[in-house]
Amino acid sequence: MEKTKGKKRKSALVRSSIGAYAVQCEACLKWRLIDTEEEYEEIRCRFIEEPFVCSKKADVSCEDPTDIEYDATRTWAADRPNVPKTPKGFQRDLVLRKDFSKMDAYYITPTGKKVRALSEIAAYLSSNPDCKDLSPSDFNFTVPKIMADTIPAHIERKVSTSGSNKKRKKSGKGDE
Repeated sequence: MEKTKGKKRKSALVRSSIGAYAVQCEACLKWRLIDTEEEYEEIRCRFIEEPFVCSKKADVSCEDPTDIEYDATRTWAADRPNVPKTPKGFQRDLVLRKDFSKMDAYYITPTGKKVRALSEIAAYLSSNPDCKDLSPSDFNFTVPKIMADTIPAHIERKVSTSGSNKKRKKSGKGDE
């Protein structure tokens, strides 16, 4: 927690808990669970050139039942395709905001420093000769889109009305 003018202020962020990585088969549209973040990043970084199909997983075909159903029993976030893999030695973290409006991305460097912008990445890379083979273009702060129809009903979300932010509770299917 940060202290501001002698008062404790709660962070506006909640540590994300990505419970599972899943991709959708281009052929049958079934969702397949991916075992590790590294394997998921490998699929994601080449998704446009090499769309995922069930047969890319060992002993799996489009005839098999889906691994996981897209429903509101969990909050889903859809990643953009072709986001580069996290460079070796770095860790990419995603943090879900308390109002579920979006996620924030940052990287943890090999020295443990948290960086939140490409300008910070560039400064880190230039001051660390052991990263000479990396460039800021190897990093991407694009975040997955939170799927509104899977946000828990009790979560208050900010809604922009005529340029002002007002809070409201999600009440059901009609809310977007």
